[in-house]
Amino acid sequence: MKFLTKRRDFYISESGIDSVEKVSLGGVDQSILIQAENPENPILLFVHGGPCMPVPGVVSRGQDYAIAISTKELVKHFVLVFWDQRGAGKSFDKTISPETMRVKQFISDCNQLIDILLGRFNQEKMYLAAHSWGTVIGLTIAAKYPEKLHAYIGISQMMNWAENDKFCYEWLWEKAESNNDKKTLKKLVALGRPPYVNDVKQWINFRSPLMKYKSMVYESETVRHPGMIGGLKIFLNAVDYSLIDFYHTFRSAYHLTYTKELIKDFSEINFHSIEKMNIPVFFLHGRQDLHLDGEPVKCFVEKLSAPQKKMIWYENSSHMFHPDDAKEIEKYIIGIVQEGKRGKVSNIHY
Repeated sequence: MKFLTKRRDFYISESGIDSVEKVSLGGVDQSILIQAENPENPILLFVHGGPCMPVPGVVSRGQDYAIAISTKELVKHFVLVFWDQRGAGKSFDKTISPETMRVKQFISDCNQLIDILLGRFNQEKMYLAAHSWGTVIGLTIAAKYPEKLHAYIGISQMMNWAENDKFCYEWLWEKAESNNDKKTLKKLVALGRPPYVNDVKQWINFRSPLMKYKSMVYESETVRHPGMIGGLKIFLNAVDYSLIDFYHTFRSAYHLTYTKELIKDFSEINFHSIEKMNIPVFFLHGRQDLHLDGEPVKCFVEKLSAPQKKMIWYENSSHMFHPDDAKEIEKYIIGIVQEGKRGKVSNIHY
């Protein structure tokens, strides 16, 4: 059964590719969306956040706004690939072993997908972009397998998960105090300060007050954002998502994905030790992001040695980018390719 309300913002011509396909990654069938006006264009693989929140993913077929980027113009310049990671969206399967929901496995799945795509489209390298949790996968791939990539684009880059939780805790405490929110303060005291290493319930419960105070969305008197409801509409409008896919995305996948072992993996994520990258790297961050602090990314970029590097701030965005900024990110990534062909990609800005 499909939702009755469906909308597409764009269509791919018959000479292009507009397909949802299954690929086996790490022994598990997973879904990918391929959209391209010209199958000979360079590949851009986008790794979604979450985990288990597959947008942009298969849900984005024919939809322009995808939380961290727009796609209507991207498909004219790239073979654009979105991937629902294991256990997420169209890649949910109740038979997936929870023991495989580990950071190393997600990274291995991504690396295998890259090899499949390079072989299929007969290309030696591709572009890799990622958002939020996806940047843990993306930056690891970029550091370990630079020979497979033209460049890496980290959108809302995660540097150190435990460090970021501490940042969020302090911000929440200040917000609750300023609002005389005794209930949230009591909850924070009960939770204790991060890091949250082994307790899944503790880790999940910490996210609730973050949502309450809209850590992911920025609005002001002059800036309006579609908000969490706008994100939900992406799923409601998805042409390839059934009611059961919707259910799995917002309930089943959550319980499959978040295990004690994965939470422990999160606590060990730390990219500060990386001092050199062998490919161009670009980091795009919402200036108002209170869900994932951008200052550690700024410090990382300043010390990093790379052929080209750049950090761009988007002033009117938090973790879920404003649609106007999502358009700017789309332009920026297209510009990376265009300037790269001319041999200069480090100083592009819109």
